[in-house]
Amino acid sequence: MEFAYSIRESARAKHVSIKISLQGEVEIIVPRGFDQRRVPEILQRRQDWIAKTTERIASERQATPAEPTGTLPDQIEWRSPPLTWTVEYLPPDAPNLSLKTYKAAHHIVLHGSTHHLEACRQALRHWLTRQSYFHLAPWLKQTSKEIDLSYSKVSVRGQKTRWASCSGQKSISLNHKLLFLPPELVRYVFIHELCHTVHLNHSAKFWALVEKKEPNYRALDAELNKAWRYVPAWVEQSFD
Repeated sequence: MEFAYSIRESARAKHVSIKISLQGEVEIIVPRGFDQRRVPEILQRRQDWIAKTTERIASERQATPAEPTGTLPDQIEWRSPPLTWTVEYLPPDAPNLSLKTYKAAHHIVLHGSTHHLEACRQALRHWLTRQSYFHLAPWLKQTSKEIDLSYSKVSVRGQKTRWASCSGQKSISLNHKLLFLPPELVRYVFIHELCHTVHLNHSAKFWALVEKKEPNYRALDAELNKAWRYVPAWVEQSFD
């Protein structure tokens, strides 16, 4: 196999699964206690699917106008909710980097060692996570009431391979990148994870419940597979 991959153990996993990130990174999720020496054999059997999937992601990326690499954003545009933030980088007259948000003006100021691009990117990612919780958590709560499916708690992170996840304790983890997706896709992600509070798998019963809560789920699920294109390069790109 001529591709790199990582392995992650999961207490939720009952079977080995393969995830390919928005950037084409391959992650193997295995149950706890699984003999990881078996992974190469499994990848050998799935190599055609992995190759086709990574090629599809690469071709779709080439068809999408590329963002400049190695640069930080002057504007940050969300789709959920529809907001545009301006970003200002002040001269490095202070030893440490700080970020201040002016919510009324939708303006962000990074002050200090702004010449360190990776530090600025990380500061913006942390800001994005905080803002995501503020906007997404109430929306998830509202959707939960609308479709009559409850959850225990919600958190926000910056996952690489999943838009969201649900634990066996009905705890839902959302990806801060959801702010960049169209509202109908974000709501579908919510519904998908809320249905996992009933069926913690992708069985026929799970999909039947999803269809009951969102009849148009097939089209939304297909669009979600291509939704990486909405995420700006700086969110994932490292400047180290």
